[in-house]
Amino acid sequence: MEQSEIMVSPREGRFTGRRRLAGIAAGVGLVLAGCAKNAPQDTFQPAGENARKIDGLQRELFYISGVVGVLVFAAVGYAIWKFRDRGQEIPEQSHGNPKLEIMLTIMPAIILAVVAVPSIAMVFELDKKDNDCIINVTGQQWWWEYDYVKGSTCGGVEIPDSIVTSGELVIPAGTDVLLRITSRDVIHSYWIPRLNGKRDAVPGRLHTLRMQADEPGIYVGQCTEFCGLSHARMRQAAVALEPADFQAWVTNQVQPYVKPDPGTTAAAYEATFVGQCSRCHQVDGLTDADGAPVLADPDLYIVAGAAPNLTNLMTRTAIAGFTFDLLNDECRDRLWNASPDEFGALYLQGVTPECFDEAVLREWLRNAPAMKPMYADPNNLAPTGGRTRGMPNLNLTEDQIDELIAYLIERK
Repeated sequence: MEQSEIMVSPREGRFTGRRRLAGIAAGVGLVLAGCAKNAPQDTFQPAGENARKIDGLQRELFYISGVVGVLVFAAVGYAIWKFRDRGQEIPEQSHGNPKLEIMLTIMPAIILAVVAVPSIAMVFELDKKDNDCIINVTGQQWWWEYDYVKGSTCGGVEIPDSIVTSGELVIPAGTDVLLRITSRDVIHSYWIPRLNGKRDAVPGRLHTLRMQADEPGIYVGQCTEFCGLSHARMRQAAVALEPADFQAWVTNQVQPYVKPDPGTTAAAYEATFVGQCSRCHQVDGLTDADGAPVLADPDLYIVAGAAPNLTNLMTRTAIAGFTFDLLNDECRDRLWNASPDEFGALYLQGVTPECFDEAVLREWLRNAPAMKPMYADPNNLAPTGGRTRGMPNLNLTEDQIDELIAYLIERK
């Protein structure tokens, strides 16, 4: 059949047209989505000195790249239109133009040099370590652990003892904090876009990153290196507080553990925690009936060899890699939208009874892997020596869940 005889039905034509319109609409939608305001992980809304330096550089490079992109697309469009197929014979092939080829080689090299020089200079500028506030950051499958170094000073506040927490990095606003980043299992990547760039967390290596926030608030981030089943659910947040509020947070974190009186309901709740959770999760200051410290030993049960420290859990706003909120929607919106002057007081309240979204924690204790996939085959742990990745289903009874929630609420 000759090409001129090929017919397209009106229906097929309409279908093709609709597909084109759908494609155009999808493209426009993606562009507009990238322009959304108040996006919590927007690199174009810097909230700290380090992020502003990156933003200033990326905008300049964006403009240069935009000009180059427009020229390239214009040239391609012109070539497609000018030399489109009209049924003509294939033109005679000839050797290229040496002058043009040399020019097209030199020009990109010059552009890349212009881009490379300020970019490399910025890398060294952001790698400064001129601060005394040191926090060790360890990537796990699938959460982040923060260990505040005893004796370091953050925003004029001395860390009197080691503080180990997870999910939320609490720092004083207006202070450069040095993060020392590593990993216990696979490669992760730490990134809070509004405060600084990315830094890989690599097992056996220590990478540093300077973090600073201008004013109080919550700044969220995401692991940006694929690290297993729940990579997409490995989030983190930096919580910036005024120095006075940060002092209050530190003081609360290092308060001695108050053991409930024997024979009380609280003592029964503590016993449930010791029996069900303490083999993996540490609560600082917890002791057994004989007064000996109860120490977690997650190496025996978890591939990564670590589980979140649950001391003062209810001072945090989310669990499981900052994936599930402990606050109900109303209280969460109030906290996240609070002004810098109001934020510290709201955050230091922790999870109050009227704000506690108990259903989330209850569901997590009932069956954690159903909420956050963590190991491909829970019935075959032979390759890992019987150890799991992440939290397994403990098959707790509803009464045990009630007791654990009651115990954790008191740890604030």
